[in-house]
Amino acid sequence: MALLDLEVDISDEERAIRDTVHRFAAEVMRPAGVKLDALADPQDVIAADSILWDVFDKYRALGVERFMDPGAGLPPAHQARLRYIVAEEMGWGDAGLAISLGVADFPRMLAELLGNQDLIEKFGGSESIGCWAITEPDHGSDLLDFAGKASPGDKGRPNCIARKDGDFFVVNGQKAAWVSNGTIATTAALFCAADMGGGELGSGVFLMSLDAPGVTRGKPLDKLGQRALNQGEIFFEDVRVPASQMVVAPEMYALAADMVLCQANGAMGAVFVGLAQAALEMAVDYARQRVQGGMPILGHQSVKARLFEMFRKVESARALNRRVILYNTVNQPPQLHYAIASKVTSTNTAFEVASSAVQIFGGNGLSREYPIEKLLRDARASMIEDGCNDILSLVGAERL
Repeated sequence: MALLDLEVDISDEERAIRDTVHRFAAEVMRPAGVKLDALADPQDVIAADSILWDVFDKYRALGVERFMDPGAGLPPAHQARLRYIVAEEMGWGDAGLAISLGVADFPRMLAELLGNQDLIEKFGGSESIGCWAITEPDHGSDLLDFAGKASPGDKGRPNCIARKDGDFFVVNGQKAAWVSNGTIATTAALFCAADMGGGELGSGVFLMSLDAPGVTRGKPLDKLGQRALNQGEIFFEDVRVPASQMVVAPEMYALAADMVLCQANGAMGAVFVGLAQAALEMAVDYARQRVQGGMPILGHQSVKARLFEMFRKVESARALNRRVILYNTVNQPPQLHYAIASKVTSTNTAFEVASSAVQIFGGNGLSREYPIEKLLRDARASMIEDGCNDILSLVGAERL
């Protein structure tokens, strides 16, 4: 479906990157996502002969992440446009793979952001796969409520604690089954409780290798949607992490976590704008081909009205997301409530548009022979992951 390119000030370089990523999304991500989604056992998704590794290799060969690095030297507005262009196109290809590829680069990006050359060298390897280890068995979206106002009350003892021990921290505990890339990651940005020895627990962020002694993994999670996205538990038993790899101390944790969540929610918004666009395109294409009542169903007023409502929602979500990413990239500090608004709007829109698309497909929309039911499942997961939309909305409301 041909749509106007409303990005009127896009440069030739940005357009070339967009077109390159779109081809990758169409030729690599989408067919791989369909194949991985069809596998009955999530262990097969990460098997040695899985097409997943081909996706990782071909994405690395694109080299697009180098344009978005904090050290790339591009103007912030340019970086912002590239971030949402790339994330949208990848979400259009396959949302689960888009999240996996994005999170894989997170520890390196954090090291780049801090400008710590030792950590950049240690965690910047092109073959490494990272994860953002924050969620815990007893602590999910409440971990994103840094001020404790959206979910008041005693949250209980953390499941994962790093205890200061001289020049090291000793990590014990567990991160939940929802850690993206959890069972395949080689490095982690670990967000956990920190015992500095003063009697009270704070929170900190560590960059660490998951090849360290004492780190074990659970089984890959068997999920409703985003089945191409590996997720699973990580266990820590007396894992020693050099104190130099604590990149955020307790006194700076709230601010740092705020900034990370702004980036994560902005990226989620862009990915699921891409998914919503994919669902809209599939619905329009199907409506042109499917004949009922002697004509393509696109000729029926009810179908036209539904398609235009889907189109309106997609463009509204896209406009908000792009504005938020641009603002939060150019301005410091970023504004979390705007990032949350974008994530909630885009993920809700993705689910609503995918659901409407299933309705246009009718009975065929319920069949796994058609790709639209997969988009509905993938979109449903987005309303819970990276902070469920209900809790995020309460956190955002506290910032108004």
